[in-house]
Amino acid sequence: MFLIVISVFIFISILAIYSFGRFAKQAKGEPSFALAVQDDQTDLDKALGPEFALHPDESSLLLVPSDIDAFAIRAKSAREAGRSLDLQYYMWHNDLTGQLLGLEVLNAADRGVRVRIILDDMNVKENSELLATLNQHENIKIRMFNPTRVRGNSLMRGIEMLLRGLSLDRRMHNKSWIADGRIAIVGGRNIGDEYFGAASNRNFFDVDLLIGGHAVREAETIFDEFWNCDAVIPIDALVKSDAQALEELRMSIANKRKNLVAAPYFDKLKETPNAKALFKKEWNQGNWQVHWSKNVHIYSDPAIKAFAKGEAHWLKKRLEPIITNAKQRLNIISPYFVPGKSGVNEFVQLHQQGVDVNILTNSLATNDVIFAHGGYITYRKPLLRNGINLYELKPFGKVGHTLLGSSSASLHTKAFLIDNEMGFVGSFNFDPRSANLNTEMGIIFAEPAIVQALQHEFIMRTNGDYSYQVTLTNDQLHWLDQRNNQQPIVWNYDPESKWWQRALATIISYLPIESQL
Repeated sequence: MFLIVISVFIFISILAIYSFGRFAKQAKGEPSFALAVQDDQTDLDKALGPEFALHPDESSLLLVPSDIDAFAIRAKSAREAGRSLDLQYYMWHNDLTGQLLGLEVLNAADRGVRVRIILDDMNVKENSELLATLNQHENIKIRMFNPTRVRGNSLMRGIEMLLRGLSLDRRMHNKSWIADGRIAIVGGRNIGDEYFGAASNRNFFDVDLLIGGHAVREAETIFDEFWNCDAVIPIDALVKSDAQALEELRMSIANKRKNLVAAPYFDKLKETPNAKALFKKEWNQGNWQVHWSKNVHIYSDPAIKAFAKGEAHWLKKRLEPIITNAKQRLNIISPYFVPGKSGVNEFVQLHQQGVDVNILTNSLATNDVIFAHGGYITYRKPLLRNGINLYELKPFGKVGHTLLGSSSASLHTKAFLIDNEMGFVGSFNFDPRSANLNTEMGIIFAEPAIVQALQHEFIMRTNGDYSYQVTLTNDQLHWLDQRNNQQPIVWNYDPESKWWQRALATIISYLPIESQL
């Protein structure tokens, strides 16, 4: 009887995958590509064209650690765009900042800007109708990555996910915001309150890079590959919306501007330099200092990773030789850190070669994905025994770059630094999911000032005000809790965590699910 049930399930699963494949081919959207950059078509062309002409084959870089600045440069670039906005995200929440940026995008479309948006389908849920409503605009087109065909009914959607199984396990984790083909914002932030310092319960520490010049073309090429791949389907093939819904949505979002909570974000927009001013000497300093380099490249997993294809070109294949070539120091920031035995061996080998290896990740108290923490705890002792330095973020450290929201913090930055000479910022976690399942992207750069700025972030986040240092004594883990250079408090279990969190993480660590973490 059991074999019959399994056989029937396998048959229905194959049928479900086949059926969706046929639907996806029929529903696939028409191909389109990035609009050509022109000398003086848009305000961004006029503002940036002459400056970029002075730096052929170079790219400009600006590190953006501030949550509110990250919001402001996205909103500002949407306001200044005159030709195109190409936006690719894992999540876009229907909350305060998500709606405010949505309004900026809608206003841009009203001005005639062509807007293309790719979103991963896993986190859309109840927002499907909202996205379909935006898609009604003649200048806005939205496509969903690896979507379910069933939308509103949670039970039926769950059944589809069960039947299609591993084919739905591969998600698009890329994050990029491209305006007029002139500037791009790439990094770890999704669109939502917790990424811009406006969440009431927990906000994320994260960084982006604002990029101009040559590397923006690489970002556009990546976007076009995903936009035209077989894994994306236009939202209007999945969801239909009422003809009057767009105007109702416009009024609803516009009312958010009157919200007192939104006021600081609009105040910040007034203070943020426009694209032209950003390159003037009076602005090109302090937090807004732009640096130019030929050693800047944007890389991504190929879109066909969604079908477990093209492994030779996966991002991990490009990053691994860079990391293992470190000679003096390797600093890693990864909110979800599950290195596996092979990763541990690589870090240990680097340490044996004289490389100082330092890793910052979330503590149990700050980790928003307890399954990831369960995968991580197995590797703490092997790493510490072999000289690797581990730091875990505190839940109530100094908030730093946030403007509104909770003082509770969680780490979301994905970055690494090699020998104080080269850096990476992107969406790639050091875990099996980023390596083998999700598509990821990021920027590799060797610009000294930006490397130094990212190193400053690492040093700040690993000091006692922000993080615990994890140590091993007599094969027992301890957490050093030191603040304001005072005598450290020593914890003998995961600090600020509840017993059930520790118990659950321990149970998860024994489950054979590491490949999914």
